[in-house]
This record gives sequence, C-alpha cells and structure tokens, in this order.
Amino acid sequence: MNDMPFSELRKAMVDSQIRPNKVIDDAVIAAFATVPRELFVSRQMQNLAYIDEDIPLSGGRFIIEAMVMARMIQSLGLQKTDNVMSIGAGTGYGSAVLSSMVASVIAIETRTQMVEKAQQIVAGLDIGNVAVVKSRLQDGYPSEAPYQAIIIEGGVEHVPAALFEQLSEGGRLVSVLRPQGREVGEATIWEKRAGHVTSRALFTAQVPVLDEFKVKPKFTF
Repeated sequence: MNDMPFSELRKAMVDSQIRPNKVIDDAVIAAFATVPRELFVSRQMQNLAYIDEDIPLSGGRFIIEAMVMARMIQSLGLQKTDNVMSIGAGTGYGSAVLSSMVASVIAIETRTQMVEKAQQIVAGLDIGNVAVVKSRLQDGYPSEAPYQAIIIEGGVEHVPAALFEQLSEGGRLVSVLRPQGREVGEATIWEKRAGHVTSRALFTAQVPVLDEFKVKPKFTF
C-alpha cells in the first residue's frame, strides 16, 4: 500500500485518527504512539495495520480501529494502580496499549491458538504486566477480580451480569452496544456504584458484534 516505515505510519495514525477525534489523554496518546500495531496482525496485513478501519484477525476477531479504541480507553479514566480485564483480546494489541497505563491486564480469549499467539507477541515486546488466559468471554476471569476497569474489544448486544459482578466498587466497563436490529452501535460505559450499575452512551461507533455477546433467540412453541 505504501513504503512508509511503520514508525511514520504509527505517528500518522496518532496525528490524523486519534488526536483530531477528542482524544486528549497524554497517556492514551503515548501508548498508541508506542505500541507497534503491525506486530499484532498477519504478515500479509501489516501494510494495512494503520488504516482507519477494524483489522480482521482469525476466528472472527479483529483489532478495533484506533480512533474508537482510543476513545473507549480514554473513557475509563485509568489509574496506574488499576487491575484491568480485556475481553476478546485477540492477538493482544489492546492489552499492550493498556499495559503502560495500569498495574496489570488480564487478557482473555477462547481459543488456545489465539491465546498462545497473543502470549508470544506480548512476551516478544517484553511486556511484563499482561497475562493472556483462556476463558469463555462471557464468563470473564473471576479469579483475578475485582477489576477497576473492563474493556470488551468488540460490539455487544448485551453484557452478562457475571461481568458486572467482577467490577470493583466504582469500576467501569466499556464496549460498543448494538442491540439486535440496530445498524449502528454506541460506545457505552457502565459504572458500578453501591452495587448498582448505570450506563451512558459516549459516541456512535460501527464495530462488529462478538458472537459471544449476541442475544440468543428465544424459541416459542
């Protein structure tokens, strides 16, 4: 597609996709400017790693386009002491971005092959505070809870109660909510206070819905 070095493509992504789109958190900007997105995609996709679209991976996974992911992460208001869970982590790009901003990241995936791929990439970048583990996405990873923040790296038709149970008091969960029948989703943040969860829409976003978070059809007889 082009002959620009990846470092220049990364800078262009930050300057043209992230900064102009209401991303002002210096830590978020620095993370996207540092993590080599091209390492998290297949070799044949590397020249497309920095385009302003979702990047497909295998098994129905994808890397969310940078602008949407950056705004989602910014909305979490992360602290250096936070324990964060990334659900549907794919090859680990989002977790690598999060790693410089928080104390620890639990990244979960369902398929052994994807888990091992993400582990390999994260280890190769010498990121020591990301643990990639195998679990059903809708189950989360209760043994490392509570989490101050959870990000679901894809669209959802609903969020299972089990995930809210793993949030700490004051914890936040962010994803793109796209109920059945809707053409466009809304990035949405949920917050847990005194055991109650409230939500608010942040911005519209076109992100594919993860199969694990689709509402199962109800059969009537």
